Amino acid sequence: MLYTYAYPRPSVTVDVIVTKIENESEYILLIERKNEPFKNQWALPGGFIDINEEIEIAAYRELKEETLISDIKLQQFHTFGKPGRDPRGRTISVIYTGKLINLNQEIKAGDDAKDFRWFNIEGTPNMAFDHKDIVQYYINNRA
Repeated sequence: MLYTYAYPRPSVTVDVIVTKIENESEYILLIERKNEPFKNQWALPGGFIDINEEIEIAAYRELKEETLISDIKLQQFHTFGKPGRDPRGRTISVIYTGKLINLNQEIKAGDDAKDFRWFNIEGTPNMAFDHKDIVQYYINNRA
């Protein structure tokens, strides 16, 4: 039996910052969104956590579904939850980071991703949701 709760609750998502070093520059992987909201705009790979899913498992699942990347170690980085960050409703996003070491693994857009591209981390395009702010926070606070 599901308990009904008298107060509205937010949805929880995961987003993943994947970076790689190439020619002494750092690059970040972004996906082009296939669906609304923000259709055809660049975003971090990610999505909603399933109701019975561990948060870390959701991060790996979403990354694999949208990019095929599985050979990577992810680490929880920060949580973002500013009201209004998602037009579909109140969402809180747990951000994970990972550095791509195996540059030979296949990367391919899938699921909600129409395409993917590597961007120099210092020159990212405008992005969906608050992902530009998330990337800037990462740049300012990365280890």
